[in-house]
Amino acid sequence: MTWELTDDVEAFRREAGAYLARDAARNTVLLTVSELLRNGSTAAAAGTVPARFGWWRERAGAEVTGAFVRTPPRPPVLGPMNPGAASALARVLRATGGPVSGVQGGTDAARAFAEEWAADPAAGATGLRLFRLGELTPPSPAPEGRARYATDDDIPLAVEWVNAFAAEIGEPTGTDHSAATAQRVADGRLLFWEAGGEPVSLASTAPLVAGQVRVGPVYTPPAHRGHGYAAAATAAVSAAAREAGAREVLLFTDTANPTSNALYERLGYRALDDFAVLHFADPGE
Repeated sequence: MTWELTDDVEAFRREAGAYLARDAARNTVLLTVSELLRNGSTAAAAGTVPARFGWWRERAGAEVTGAFVRTPPRPPVLGPMNPGAASALARVLRATGGPVSGVQGGTDAARAFAEEWAADPAAGATGLRLFRLGELTPPSPAPEGRARYATDDDIPLAVEWVNAFAAEIGEPTGTDHSAATAQRVADGRLLFWEAGGEPVSLASTAPLVAGQVRVGPVYTPPAHRGHGYAAAATAAVSAAAREAGAREVLLFTDTANPTSNALYERLGYRALDDFAVLHFADPGE
């Protein structure tokens, strides 16, 4: 039983490609991050330390049954794997990689990683629910306004709102979202819902990878909440993703936020699986 680690994204996709494709929805983050890095996107890198990738085989020559990606200083993101593989990964990273501030993955695997790391996830734990779009049902009646794609002139406002979204969900401070947000605008993957001549909500998507698109972030400033703008913006960006060729449209929600979960279900999204994001009080070495 062994993990193989690399800094080479092409080697990762070559070795783990079949595994990623077998469950593309649950591997959505691994696919998106690795695809962005393959295309030379600086927006996917979180710092100056190279990204790391790995794949797990139960024995030499067996098929890959687990994988992870990490863009330091962000924590590793685990694909579907059994808890034993997650524990083994924690041992490997402790021996080869320096501190780890947390982990994201399937609930059992993430907790097995944390237990092996001897970390206290009480420092912060978030439950994520992965949804997949069925039949899109836009809000009816629709709120006042219309959807429009963001332009270069909108980038400062978009960055401000993405930063506010990151702060609300507890993302570590100091992350620079400017490059990623500008790329979303340039690619036509970020739109505003506009009412009364001003933007009131934002919705965006990750790139199309393996036939699927992931919606997020979705953000409405507090002063504009309660009017259905987020639902309208999400419906608009979801429809655009389908029109652009996405076979699957996905999104993550916070399991502790029943309002957003109910909103997405009304739009036609259906729960697929639950994940955990654990933040460690002591990253360790």
